[in-house]
Parts: sequence; C-alpha cells; structure tokens
Amino acid sequence: MPRLKAGEKSRISFKLNGRKVSGDAEPRLLLADFLRHEIGATGTHVGCEHGVCGACTVRLDGVAIRSCLTLAVQANGRRVDTVEGLAEEDGTLSRLQAAFRRNHALQCGFCTPGILMSLEDFLARGGEPDEGEIREMLSGHLCRCTGYSGMVRAVLEIVEEMHEEQNA
Repeated sequence: MPRLKAGEKSRISFKLNGRKVSGDAEPRLLLADFLRHEIGATGTHVGCEHGVCGACTVRLDGVAIRSCLTLAVQANGRRVDTVEGLAEEDGTLSRLQAAFRRNHALQCGFCTPGILMSLEDFLARGGEPDEGEIREMLSGHLCRCTGYSGMVRAVLEIVEEMHEEQNA
C-alpha cells in the first residue's frame, strides 16, 4: 500500500459474511470501528479496547481474532465473519446459537457475539473437547452475567451432536 499523508484514507474491500463490502479507512482505524461505523455491522461489540474481554471477536479468514487489536486495512482482500453471518438469511439460528438459546447461555448478551465467534473457530478445529477444554477456551472472554455454565452445556451439546453425526 502506498504511504499516506496525515488524514488520508485507503479504500479497502473484503468479504463480510460472504458478501463484498468496501469503505474508506484511515491507516490506524481499528477493524471493530470500521465494521460498526463504516459498514454498519453493529453485532461486533467493543468492550475493553485492549483485547482482553473478547466482545469484539470476529473471524478473519476463519480464525478468531480481536477486532479491537486489528487494523481495518489488515482485512483488505480477506474474509471477515461476524455474528451477523451466523444465522440463515431467513433468521433461522445456527446450531450454536440455537444451543445457546436452549441452554440459557446468555443474559445481557453483550459478550455473546464474541463468544459465539470464538466458539465457531474452536468447534471448526474438530475433536471432542471436554468441559475443561471448553472452559479454557471461554477463559479468554469476560461475561459478568452467566457464570459460563449455560455456555459450557451448549457447547457440550453441540460436541455430542457432532460425535453422533460422525458415528452415524
């Protein structure tokens, strides 16, 4: 990318939840802010702005990242998936979202988008994680409402479903 002068913006484009989006970003604009303010994808929440709470987690080329620590220009030409892309076009919840609902895994919901995106990455890696491994993964997210038990139950339910499908 060419060197920009103060105040200049770069045109960036990427695939957001499967559709191409573009916008102008200053070199130091964070991906979380670009998603929320330039694109209107407000499902990505900003909590601590230091990469600690996990609320801003999205997937960049399939890998969970903290969008408050990632520059928008780093997404140029790549694939970004946010919580808005989990449900079907008709509003049908994803398997993980439905399990969260069944297991009462959320309360205020502020942390939920980031947790769902991390769990999507975690589950996509395969294997059959146990409760300890699930809790370890969740330890990178701060939730002040739930105590994580419903989240763990939801993930264990999904792991069991995936196991049954593989052995069917």
